[in-house]
Amino acid sequence: MPNPRTAEHQNQYQTANAQTRVELSRADLPLHCPQPGTALWASHPRVFIPIEDAKDGSMICPYCGTQYVLKD
Repeated sequence: MPNPRTAEHQNQYQTANAQTRVELSRADLPLHCPQPGTALWASHPRVFIPIEDAKDGSMICPYCGTQYVLKD
């Protein structure tokens, strides 16, 4: 039998890939995708992205294509 409370509180979650560009600061490191708050059902395996090593301060998630930009 399915859980009758599955649909409750769905507004507290973000849809995966709802935003294709995310800006973050060094305080947000280490960077991983998906970000906290993404609904588990709309997620992909967690991957750590070494954005601090990127020459231009930008990297793209290999799973979902979200672009992360490191702001100074």
